[in-house]
Amino acid sequence: MSFTAFAYILALIVAGILLFGAVYFVIMLTDLECDYINPIDLANNLNMYVMPEMATQLVLFVVFLLMGEWMTMLLNLPLVAWNVVKVVNNRQFYDATEVFRTLSKHKRENFVKVGFYLLCFFYYLYSMIMTLVNESTADYHAASAH
Repeated sequence: MSFTAFAYILALIVAGILLFGAVYFVIMLTDLECDYINPIDLANNLNMYVMPEMATQLVLFVVFLLMGEWMTMLLNLPLVAWNVVKVVNNRQFYDATEVFRTLSKHKRENFVKVGFYLLCFFYYLYSMIMTLVNESTADYHAASAH
């Protein structure tokens, strides 16, 4: 198994984790909207996951950039760019005093992330399968040539 296949397997696992994280964010924001949780608890619960999520997405981007997987890198570029803009503008964390005013924006952003991570999950799955099939086909042809 090549490093590319191994990277896609890890990316598939990470995309699944990020997908569940984005769903958790949507659930927490919906709980706030329905008044099941207060804004301070929401901010405390979600803010501890914001930077690890962004860092994980950046690591995936850099790994695919260094591997030369240009389509996969370009797929991840919009979210990485969005995260960089949020960090540069210091808007990456949930503010307990502003969260009700910006609730619809946060929900919309997290629904987009759910869709993005779902797309990435299936793209990584497809890429992993294609990489493994191409490797096994190449191995078969190399073995039959001898």
